[in-house]
Amino acid sequence: MKITHTLCAVLLGSLLAAGAHAQLRIGQPSGFTGSVAAGVKENTEGAKLYLDAVNQRGGVHGQPVELISVDDKFDPAKTVEVARELITQQHVLALFLNRGTPHAQALLPLLAQYHVPLVAPSTGAMALHEPVQPWVFNVRATYQREAIKAIGHLVSVGITRIAVLQTDDSFGADGAAGADKGFAAASLKPVLLQKFPRDKADFAALAAQVVHSEAQAVLYLGSSGTVASGVKALRAAGSSAQVVTLSNNASEGFIKLLGENARGVIVTQVFPNERAMTYRLIKEAQELAKAKGLPGISPAMMEGFAAAKVLVEGLRRAGPKPTPAGLRDALESLQKFDLGGLEVSYSPEDHTGLDFADLSIIGIDGKFRR
Repeated sequence: MKITHTLCAVLLGSLLAAGAHAQLRIGQPSGFTGSVAAGVKENTEGAKLYLDAVNQRGGVHGQPVELISVDDKFDPAKTVEVARELITQQHVLALFLNRGTPHAQALLPLLAQYHVPLVAPSTGAMALHEPVQPWVFNVRATYQREAIKAIGHLVSVGITRIAVLQTDDSFGADGAAGADKGFAAASLKPVLLQKFPRDKADFAALAAQVVHSEAQAVLYLGSSGTVASGVKALRAAGSSAQVVTLSNNASEGFIKLLGENARGVIVTQVFPNERAMTYRLIKEAQELAKAKGLPGISPAMMEGFAAAKVLVEGLRRAGPKPTPAGLRDALESLQKFDLGGLEVSYSPEDHTGLDFADLSIIGIDGKFRR
């Protein structure tokens, strides 16, 4: 199995001279290839942006943070396989920023077995929030929170004929459960509720069903590649329905996949506008990106950046010789930790993190607008 080590900075010569070792190993099993690759890569770029800055300042307690990123090919079984190797062979202190609802759920027995925390899974799965998972520390809001926001917005602008297309897995079920709550609040029901297989969807058939339902809008619950293909099929079938999807697709890579169909697609967001410099979190990320010569940051990068801030604060509080269990306890002690305009708190009864949800629309310039 090939494991890619990404030391998240060029270590300072003085740090090496002092005899520091890369003891703060963090494992990231995620879909660097496959249908979610674009978002995963941007998540990771955002995390590395912050970790690089931390390492350039001397690391945490004089030790650099080493991010070990492994491609799980967006396969839950592979996620468990590579995560076990990260824990037992690479001796990571935590797992971090993995992508996928069924993938994160598949990790739960492993976390309990080895007493290793999972920090900031890149999923809004309600199953990671309720009941409280003692080894999981969420940072971003839930998919259900996003879906409720999306349905509420559509209703507020007079759209009442709404179709829901959901991937046939725990992610799709979770998002659909949130949509149900949004429909109930508006005393509505979807005009079409259809599941499709995660890997082999018949997009033309789905599009035909949407057209037949006379839906004014479609809430598309799927990965970036899936939704992009689905939108293309909708437009080819003659549907002009408003398309809405969740923040798992809040990446520049998703916009590129949409191509000429990108304009007007609504994407829910779980962090503030990446150009809202009134948030210190955003300003810090933008300044670090500029210093690296990057053109800017995407919403997916912001998720990774915020996740890394929570991880580093946990490592700092865990002391100079952290253990996985010690890191877990340190994270659970966070109370009103200020990310830069957004606060994260945990307790034995609550590992939810943030509850921020917003809406964006892809503009004519191919950028997320709010």
